[in-house]
Amino acid sequence: MRNIKLLIEYDGTHYHGWQVQPNGLTIQEVIEKKIEVMTRQRVRLIASGRTDAGVHALGQVANFQTSSAIPAGGFWRGLNSLLPPDIVIKSAEEVKPEFHAQYGVKRKTYRYLILNRELPSAIYRNYSWHIPLPLDVSAMQDASRILLGKKDFSSFQAADLDPPDAVREVFQAGWSMKEENFPCFTVEADGFLKHMVRNIVGTLVEVGKGKISGEEFKRILEARDRRQAGITAPPHGLFLVEVKY
Repeated sequence: MRNIKLLIEYDGTHYHGWQVQPNGLTIQEVIEKKIEVMTRQRVRLIASGRTDAGVHALGQVANFQTSSAIPAGGFWRGLNSLLPPDIVIKSAEEVKPEFHAQYGVKRKTYRYLILNRELPSAIYRNYSWHIPLPLDVSAMQDASRILLGKKDFSSFQAADLDPPDAVREVFQAGWSMKEENFPCFTVEADGFLKHMVRNIVGTLVEVGKGKISGEEFKRILEARDRRQAGITAPPHGLFLVEVKY
């Protein structure tokens, strides 16, 4: 069996996330079906991790096993000719049998984009969170530094989950202005809990609005209690940027 690694970009707007599920179309399902068309074999596509409905990816990584003789370049060309325009295979390569897109991850980088102006955007409505009230991005940046290091992020996990280990190490976390009115949060860590980035952003927006202070943000993190944190930011502003192995 050969092991093929894919680097994938997708617009998650019209999908129910990455993972195959019975109640809606997913990225995994669409790609697996196109691989089956090419190989006449059913395959299981293993991703670096799941993305939620509406979340986008610039650099999702996935792998699959196949006995097909199609070269890696053939998968790259063939899949891009078969897939819808909102899913693109950026590269395809044959890798060692032991490569596993999920278990081999060392670091991931996510980006969250906010549109901070009175008027919404017709173009960016599916790619940013529109917040019409002014935000103090400098205060949000200061609070973001509290996230750095190895810490328990229970306060920012999904409310319906209680994993045995909520400790993650954050290597980078901060805000920049991609363009005027577009503050952008970038975070790199060794792993992420479900909804972790969106819950962090939702709480940092409360800092930007002046509703909580940087010290209160620190207290929320240390409380290890999801009920202490802010709202979950909407999914359409979130992008999986890069996965490192």
